[in-house]
Amino acid sequence: MKRTLVTAFISIAGANVAATFLGAVMTPILVRILGPSQYGTYATVMSVFALLMIAVSSGVDSGTRKYLAENRDDPDWHDNVFGYYFRIATVLALVASALLIAAAQIGVVDATLGEEYAFFFFLLAVITIMAQFREYVRRSLLGLKLEHISEPLHVAQKAFFFLFSISLAYLGYGVTGVLVGHILADALVTAIGLVGLAGHVSLSSVFERTPEGFPRRELLSFNNLSIVYIFLLTSLYHVDVLMLQAYTTEAQVGYYKAALVLAEFLWLAPKAVQSVMIQSASELWHRDRIEQITSLASKATRYTLLLTALMAIGIAVLAAQFVPRYYGAEFTPTITPLLLLLPGTVGFAVARPILSVSHARGDMRVMILATGAAAAMNVVLNVALIPRFGIEGAAVATSLGYLSLPMFHLWGARAIGYNPLGDIRPIPVSITVAVTGGVLVAIALGIDALIGSPLATVGVPLTNTTLPIDAALVAFVVIPPAGLVVYGILTLLTRAIDPSEIAQILRGMPGPLGRHASTIQRLFGETDETRG
Repeated sequence: MKRTLVTAFISIAGANVAATFLGAVMTPILVRILGPSQYGTYATVMSVFALLMIAVSSGVDSGTRKYLAENRDDPDWHDNVFGYYFRIATVLALVASALLIAAAQIGVVDATLGEEYAFFFFLLAVITIMAQFREYVRRSLLGLKLEHISEPLHVAQKAFFFLFSISLAYLGYGVTGVLVGHILADALVTAIGLVGLAGHVSLSSVFERTPEGFPRRELLSFNNLSIVYIFLLTSLYHVDVLMLQAYTTEAQVGYYKAALVLAEFLWLAPKAVQSVMIQSASELWHRDRIEQITSLASKATRYTLLLTALMAIGIAVLAAQFVPRYYGAEFTPTITPLLLLLPGTVGFAVARPILSVSHARGDMRVMILATGAAAAMNVVLNVALIPRFGIEGAAVATSLGYLSLPMFHLWGARAIGYNPLGDIRPIPVSITVAVTGGVLVAIALGIDALIGSPLATVGVPLTNTTLPIDAALVAFVVIPPAGLVVYGILTLLTRAIDPSEIAQILRGMPGPLGRHASTIQRLFGETDETRG
């Protein structure tokens, strides 16, 4: 099957959906086994790990995807890039692992987090090495535009992780068992990924010297500046967890982390868009196709806004009913921070296509300035609000920090030379979102009115008994499809999306949808001759 932007998106989005589904099914099981306190401990450990991995892997991952996506005159270009970045990745992982062990040995961990965390840092040292190789293999496959191989590995890693971690946690190994689950899953995925890579790059290149003409300085500079940029970006969604650990209880951290997990479901499609665009935009920047870049970024930003806004409305309307049933009644305090996080999470989602296109350009100075401004705002707000308002303060601070990200990066995109909001269509999008939100709230209120009503029962066939109707269950069944239908109709009526755009997307799909795109376009009342 020929690779297109649409097929690449389908591969990545499909894998993200599958991985998210696994997470949605397995996370509450893990949460219930660990409980709020142990889950809070695990969240703190993984936040430290995530911040560490910025320095260890972020630059390598970005550079690998950018430079493997480019087709330069050197016939050994891909092999040389793979080998060069692999050696850097190995050195960085070993250094970070040694630092983790040293921090546990000399008492730094005891002094900052507590004695119970020291052993976890020894496990993190192993996880660091395994996660580095796992992600390097996956990013190399992405850079080579082999999404159909890389993305099933993402799903496999999730499946292996939950299989091992839930089993070990259930057997009584707690947080230790979950961390061991990471190690085992990463090792398996790395081995499978290397087999997939073997037919596309020379694995022996990792042992060969880099040739004299290879642009080491260019790749190393991009790597180092990407570390700074991604550190600033990632701080937006880890500073709050680490500060809460210092100012509140482990249970409070667990409640807040649970809210973050639900809010980040909104990033399912935007992450797929971001993953596709960095390698696609790299080639366009290399060829100096500015108009194509502007069109690509502008459409991706609008589509992302429309999709994440719909998901945010659904989560907001169903939050009060869903959270206690998903995590358990003891996680009811999660609801308020979840609602406060949603606006900012939409903002972060909208920023993702802009981030990937700008990052592919390679002008890291602008990227660092824009992201640094948002990160600084986020830190200041968290420092001001967490001590006084706890998890609600963290949610407000983080949401505002997220919302600032697309604003600062809009300036960055224009400084680089393209306009990601050129076709954003603010009025049609706003009407679509507002009307859909109003309709879903009205439906939800109507369903809630069933509670306590004498009509809120259903008869059991062949008996004289009746059972009460569960309003929450009705809401879960009715609201999502109703929202999708209303939103889809409004999107077309307001021209937030043109029928011709739908046909263009369908043409890139495999199978009957691709073959019948023109027919579907005519059903929407628009042809190529009548467009524009």
